[in-house]
Amino acid sequence: FKIRGGYQQMIIIGEKINGSIPSVAKAIAEKDADFIRNLAKAQTEAGATYIDVCASVEDSIELETMKWLIDLVQEVTDTPIAVDSPNVHTCVEAMKFCNKPGLFNSVSLEGDKIDVAFPAIADTKWEVVALLNDDTGISKTAEQRLNVFDRLMAKAKEYNIDPSRFHIDPIIEMLCTSEDGINMVADVIRTIKEKYPTIHVTGAVSNISFNLPARRLVNQAFTVLAMNAGMDSAILDPLNQDLMGLIFATEALMGEDEYCMEYISAYREGVFGAKKK
Repeated sequence: FKIRGGYQQMIIIGEKINGSIPSVAKAIAEKDADFIRNLAKAQTEAGATYIDVCASVEDSIELETMKWLIDLVQEVTDTPIAVDSPNVHTCVEAMKFCNKPGLFNSVSLEGDKIDVAFPAIADTKWEVVALLNDDTGISKTAEQRLNVFDRLMAKAKEYNIDPSRFHIDPIIEMLCTSEDGINMVADVIRTIKEKYPTIHVTGAVSNISFNLPARRLVNQAFTVLAMNAGMDSAILDPLNQDLMGLIFATEALMGEDEYCMEYISAYREGVFGAKKK
């Protein structure tokens, strides 16, 4: 994770290289290497801690597509890569294409995912995203999700994987189907951070606003509230200057940016609010 100015700052997992995004799917289909390189470079310049790489193609070509994408990213940046696939075996194989340890995205207590992933990362410096769901699906209460969390960490202990290497995803669901806003998720985040102060809490910020108008406003409000609860890692678009500015401002307001130096530096560098020169 990043340390700037002596403080731990928000870990930004840049989400732009994902085959589920139509423009990226088109670039993958047409083997438009420059498009992928430019996305990787732009996210790095915007402050991404990791560059997420998700092929989102059919299984038969997923691994070769992942290699192609990872190679292109590594041509233009040394920012660590988050290997991203619903297939845990693909993630394990994709690790081999990376020049340095990155982020394994992701595991959960579904099926044998942990038993495949944990041996692969145990004796490495790779970090890992872990979702709080199991074979019963996504739990509806904080108590149930925390039970999944406790079982997950028991497994981590078996493999001697330090809590600081985990990015726990409490599972961010659509606000429009929620009965109590994000109160349950915020409770889960706070409890996780109380139990393991060095652990990271992450999530896909844009999930919260599905099926709502003016989604950016909901995403921004969620980010502030989730950061206040303890979220210190997020899967998002680092090219969204409004969101990046809000993150730096929130860090300063939470006392995590001495004399607002990081906020000021990020503004001057054009991360938000001003164009780069």
